[in-house]
Order: sequence, then structure tokens, then C-alpha cells
Amino acid sequence: MLKKNIYFPINLALLSSALYVAFQLFANVLSTKIALLPLVNLSVDGGTVIYPLTFTLRDFVHKTWGKKNARQVVVIAGLLNFVMVGLFWLVAKMTPDPSWPNQAAYEAILLPVGRIVAASVAAQIISELIDTEIFSLVYKKINDVAAAFVSNFISLIIDSLLFGLLAFAGALPLGVVAEIIMANILIKLVMSLGSAPAIALIPRRVDFDDI
Repeated sequence: MLKKNIYFPINLALLSSALYVAFQLFANVLSTKIALLPLVNLSVDGGTVIYPLTFTLRDFVHKTWGKKNARQVVVIAGLLNFVMVGLFWLVAKMTPDPSWPNQAAYEAILLPVGRIVAASVAAQIISELIDTEIFSLVYKKINDVAAAFVSNFISLIIDSLLFGLLAFAGALPLGVVAEIIMANILIKLVMSLGSAPAIALIPRRVDFDDI
């Protein structure tokens, strides 16, 4: 039987789910900018700044709300990304006020999000559902920290390969696409190594069989 944890009066499952969805949306907008990674000088999409944290946040959802709900949150986040793109397109089609000079900039920055979101959603759902299964398996056999490390490592590689190819292949030179994939894997791995141990601080709020 689960014990009530007095140190976490807030609903951790709800908070983790909200942060997971929010970071998914933020990352896809930020990915419209291609930047250079300091020191190694590799091309990287801006969304990589925060996207790696979604893997650990998904683990938080899994541990506090169970495997079935974690799957639902992954799919809901994907659908909300499509809603976001639809709203960007709708507002772009509205006639701009004559005093507002930024219509071209709005379209140049936000409308390309469409392909990025489609690529991101495909990569996200596939990689995060794989993450869910691996986390569940390793958690039950070893512990939560090992589960976070192993599941994040495998899923971030799958996500980076799928996202890089689907979002940028054909639109950018192949060498740049390869750099984006390499930079994605590097950044996600470093951030995952730093964030995964935090799973130990999150109390399990579901029965062991529901993990």
C-alpha cells in the first residue's frame, strides 16, 4: 500500500504532465531557429535547448500516474502540437492591420513550424512510447534511476534520428542535417545524464504493477 508523502502536497502527476506538454510545445517553436553549438561548432535546432527534459518529465508522469496514463499524455502532447500549428496557420491567414509591419516575419518564423511539428510528433510518439516500455521493464527489474538512464538513452537516439531526417532532410544540406542529428544526440545525452537521477526524488504514487 502506498504511503502519503507529506513533502509533496501538490499533485505531482498533474504538474509533471503539464510540464511535459508545455516543453513539447515550446521546443517545436524554438526549433525554427538553427544555431551553432558552442565549442563543438555543430548546427543544432533551438528546441534542443529544452526538449531533452521531456524524457525525464515523461518518466515523472510514469512514476506518479502509471504506464497507461503516461502513454495518453504522450499522445495528447502530439495532438496539441498539431492544434498549435493549425492556430499559427489560421492567424497567419487573417488580414493584418495596416499599421502592423510584421506579417512576413510572422509567416517566415511560425509557418515552417508545420513540418517541424509533423516530424517532431512522429519522432516523439515513437520514441516516447518506446521509452515507456523500457522504463517499465527496467524499473521492475532494477530501480527507477536505472530505468530513467536506460530508457532515455535509447529513446533519445531514436528521437534524434527520426526528427533530424523528417524535419530537415531535403530542406538543408545533408551535412547540416547530420550535424543537427549529432548535436541533438550529444545535448540530449548530456542533459539526460544530468536530469535522470532526479527521478529518485519523485515518490511513486501508483501501485508497482501499474508502472
